Amino acid sequence: MPVICYAVERLPRYDAGFYDPVRASMSKVAELRVPPRDARAFEVPAGHLFRIVCADGPQVGDLNLWHSHDLNERFFSGKTRQLHASHLTTGDRLWSNLPGLRPMATITYDTLGWYGWDQDGAGVHDVIGTRCDPYTNRLLNGVDYHRCCHSNLTRALADARQLSLAEAQAHVHDVLNVFMCTGFTPDTHRYFMKASPARPGDFIELFAEIDLLAALSACPGGDCGSSHSDDVAACYPLLVEIFAPSAETLRGWTSPAVNGYTWP
Repeated sequence: MPVICYAVERLPRYDAGFYDPVRASMSKVAELRVPPRDARAFEVPAGHLFRIVCADGPQVGDLNLWHSHDLNERFFSGKTRQLHASHLTTGDRLWSNLPGLRPMATITYDTLGWYGWDQDGAGVHDVIGTRCDPYTNRLLNGVDYHRCCHSNLTRALADARQLSLAEAQAHVHDVLNVFMCTGFTPDTHRYFMKASPARPGDFIELFAEIDLLAALSACPGGDCGSSHSDDVAACYPLLVEIFAPSAETLRGWTSPAVNGYTWP
C-alpha cells in the first residue's frame, strides 16, 4: 500500500482570517512588465503581496525566489512539492532550502484554482519541471539558444546584484512554473506539457513571508503548448504587481524564523 512520505498535519494551516483582511486592505505600490523571452528581477518586502498577471496572451513564467539579504537562502521546489503537491494553488507555501526551511511566500489567490486535474492528469503551476536551459538544449538539439529561462534568470539576477554571469548562474535554481500546465504520461510516466489555460487577466498572488528578491522569466515557449527553447512560439509579456497592505492588518505578524534544527 502507498504511504504518504510526510505527515504534514503539523504544518501551519492557511489562515484565511489573517490573509483575507490583508488582501482586502492592500494597495498597489509598484509594477513592472517582463518582456517576452526575457526576465526581470524585483524586490518584495516581507508583509507585502505580489501578483504575476497574464497580461496580453497565454504565457508561462518561471519564478525564482531568494531571501533578499542572503542569496544562499532560496526557493526549494523539491521540498515544496513534497510538503504540498506537484502543482500549487491557494493556501500552499513556497519553502526555502536547507538549513532555513521556512515559508518564503504563501499563495493567497489563484484565478486558475478551478482547473484542478484534467483528463490527461495535468495541473497548473507546477514544481516538477526545472526550467528550460541552454545546456539541455545543446545536449538534445545541438543548438545554442540564449533566451532559455535559465539564461534569462541568470541575466536578471546578475543585473540586480551586479554579479558576473558565472556568479549569478550559481544562484539560479529550480522554479515555480507559473501558469504552466503539465503532468506525467500514464504509460511511460514522462513529463509532458500542454497549452496553458491562462488568459489575459488571470493571476497568481503571493504574500511575502520574508524579504524577497524575485526573478521572473517569460518563457520562450509562450503557453508551452508546442515547443520551448526557440523563437517559434508566440510569446507575451507578464505583468508583476506589488501591493502593500494596511499596517493594521499586519499588527502582531512577524516573519517565520529559520528552522530550529541544530547539529549535535
